[in-house]
Amino acid sequence: MTRLRELGIEIGRLPPGEHNAITDVAGVGVGQATLIADEPHVVRTGVTMVVPRRDEIWTDYAAASWFSFSGNGEMTGIPWIEESGLLGSAIGITNTHQVGLVRDWLVRHAVAKGTPDPFHLPVVAETFDGWLSDIDAFALTAAEVERAMSNVSYAAVEEGNVGGGTGMICHEFKGGIGSSSRVVDMAMHTYTVGVLVQANYGARHDLRLEGVPIGRLLSYEEVPAPWPEERSDGSIIIVIATDAPLLSDQCRRLAKRATVGLGRVGGTGHNGSGDIFLCFSTGNHFPAGHRGPFQLHALPPDHLDGLFRATIEATEEAIWNALCGAETLSGWRERTAHAIPHGRLASLWDEHRPG
Repeated sequence: MTRLRELGIEIGRLPPGEHNAITDVAGVGVGQATLIADEPHVVRTGVTMVVPRRDEIWTDYAAASWFSFSGNGEMTGIPWIEESGLLGSAIGITNTHQVGLVRDWLVRHAVAKGTPDPFHLPVVAETFDGWLSDIDAFALTAAEVERAMSNVSYAAVEEGNVGGGTGMICHEFKGGIGSSSRVVDMAMHTYTVGVLVQANYGARHDLRLEGVPIGRLLSYEEVPAPWPEERSDGSIIIVIATDAPLLSDQCRRLAKRATVGLGRVGGTGHNGSGDIFLCFSTGNHFPAGHRGPFQLHALPPDHLDGLFRATIEATEEAIWNALCGAETLSGWRERTAHAIPHGRLASLWDEHRPG
C-alpha cells in the first residue's frame, strides 16, 4: 500500500497525527473485510467499519451531525442523529445493495453486547460498486460483517482496494478507502481531526492536486478509463472524527467543511452523486440511561477555524490516499479500473507544483 506522502508529496499546512489516519483520534478504530470472487459471481466488494470509543459507543454516546452535499445516496440512522445530535453506534460503509445486511448485523451486535436500549438505529452508508462487481449477487454475508468487526485496528488503516472500497472507482482511476488526520495546536490544548473516505466519484478532467490538473495531464492513452464513455457520477462517504469537545451544531459545521476538501480534489456534487458526510466528537460523554443533568464542554465559535482547516486538509489527503493506495483491478463484465501511476504522479507534481 502506497500513500501520498510516500511519493514525496505533502499537502496542507497542519501536521498529521502519528498514523495520518482517523485512528489518530483516541479510541477510534477501523475494521475491514474484503470479498473477491470469480465464481459463481464476479464479486469485488466488502465492508468497512469505523468504531468509536473502542465499541463502547452503544452506551457512551458522542455528539454528532451530518451534511449532505449531494443526496443521491444512503446513510441510515440520520433522522435520529438530526433529532438528538448524538451518535450511538459503530459506522458501517459498504455497497449500495447491502446496507440492510450491515445495518441488521449491527443491531444484532448491539443486542449481543447487552446494551440497555430497547431499540437501535445504527449508521450504515454506501457507494455503488456495480461497475466492477455484480452488485445484484448480494454476495456479502453476516460472516464478512463479523470479520470486519473482529479485525478492528487502532493504528494504521488499510487503504485502496479494501473493505467497502474494494470495487470503487474515483475520478476514473481505481479508488476506495482512504484516511488522513491533522493535529491542531490551540493555546492550552492539542486536538486531532481524523477523516476516512470511501471514494467512488468524479470525472478525470476534474482531478487536481493542490491546483495541479493531474487528471488532464494523464491522458486516456496513458491510463485507459474503466468505461467506454466519459462519466462523472458516483459517490463519496466521508466520516470525520475529532477529540475536540464539540456539540452537535459544531459537528455539523465541521461536516460542511469536508465539501471544501472534496472540491479541492475535484468533486462537484453532481446530480448522480451521493456525497454524504458524518462528523462525531468524542470530547464529551453522553451516557445512555443517565438521569439528571451532567457537565459538557464546548469550544467557543471563534476557536473552530483550526478544526475547519484540519477537516479540509484531512479530507483532501484521505481522497488522495485512497487513489494512491488502490491497485489496478479487473472485475465484472471484463471492466478494469487502473490505478493512478505513482511514478507519473510524482513527476507531474515535481514539474507543476505551486511555488
